[in-house]
Amino acid sequence: MKYYVGIDIGSTCAKTVVMNEGREILHRLLRPTGWSSVDTAIAIRAQLSEMGISPEEYSAVATGYGRISVPYADRCVTEITCHGKGACFVYRKRDLTVVDIGGQDTKIIVVEDGAVKDFVMNDKCSAGTGRFLEVMANTLSVSPGELCQLASRGGKVSISSMCTVFAESEVVSLVGRGEPKENIAYAVVDSIVKKVVSQSSKLRMCGSAVCLTGGLCGFEYLRDSLSRGLGVPVLASDDGRYTGAVGAALCVEAAGAHGEKGAAGR
Repeated sequence: MKYYVGIDIGSTCAKTVVMNEGREILHRLLRPTGWSSVDTAIAIRAQLSEMGISPEEYSAVATGYGRISVPYADRCVTEITCHGKGACFVYRKRDLTVVDIGGQDTKIIVVEDGAVKDFVMNDKCSAGTGRFLEVMANTLSVSPGELCQLASRGGKVSISSMCTVFAESEVVSLVGRGEPKENIAYAVVDSIVKKVVSQSSKLRMCGSAVCLTGGLCGFEYLRDSLSRGLGVPVLASDDGRYTGAVGAALCVEAAGAHGEKGAAGR
């Protein structure tokens, strides 16, 4: 059997998807990236071997923050391309806007007729990202998931700073003056939503469906808040966090169909 392997090494988590020639997802692997993307890539290859998938049976495409750290990948392809392609597959749509809230950046990608048309990316500051949520959750001594649950019961508080460092200071001040955790959590999620809405205003979304990808797509309150902020329903899927890896696996298939191998990728 021939396997297509997509490897998405993000700043916090590494996602791997194994597909067959019929485009069925056979395996989904998830592991922390840790401090070394190289070690993570080695561990992924060892895990594939333990599953009985030998290097002779698959071709791989790597994407994400640590894509250049996967020496056995046939190609490296950017997250923009892979998330666009993967979202079309996961959500069964060819026209959509992808909101990917990653560990260190937030990407909004407009896809038309299955191809990336435009995108905007926040990569200068961790505000509005998964890391931002994680820092604020740690400050409140809760998990990111618990923070979102608390936020659903809060309100009437806002965080003015869009910088993670200054925003953390605001949260500490709110805790110090006795503001309920629910209200502070609400302010954190509201800050993330406002950042995404601000980014999306730079794009022409054409009224297409909007989907959420990345590690935060399982947080229902965050998704509902984004829906209200953007004014359209935001779709989510159990495979949302694997979207980049799915797109990478599909890039393997596309390269095979065109006889490509070893290209640097876009």
